[in-house]
Amino acid sequence: QVQLVEFGGGLVQPGGSLRLSCAASEFTFSSYAMSWYRQAPGKERELVAFITRAGSTTNYADSVKGRFTISRDNAKNMVYLQMNSLKLEDTAVHYCNAGRYRLDGYRAGDYWGKGTLVTVSS
Repeated sequence: QVQLVEFGGGLVQPGGSLRLSCAASEFTFSSYAMSWYRQAPGKERELVAFITRAGSTTNYADSVKGRFTISRDNAKNMVYLQMNSLKLEDTAVHYCNAGRYRLDGYRAGDYWGKGTLVTVSS
């Protein structure tokens, strides 16, 4: 059984920072590319960032490029999302996903966390 648990969400002011964490258990964490998705109220889920198995390659949505950083620690089965310069439009439930990366990009797997809410508000 694969389990992913996100934590670190909360309320933050515009321009502030927040670090999200995702803890994985009961699967071979290092065999998967990992990613963060987000879903705002009334909108579709979108890919925010992904990182390859060894952490050597990362990619970001244009909307967060230069502000967010994804990283992982395979020894601890953890993946992180450092979010800086947060904007109102970053408000969303953020989900961790275990998937795969190939030359055509990241493909989501069937393993999702239950999400952690990030609210950016003044």
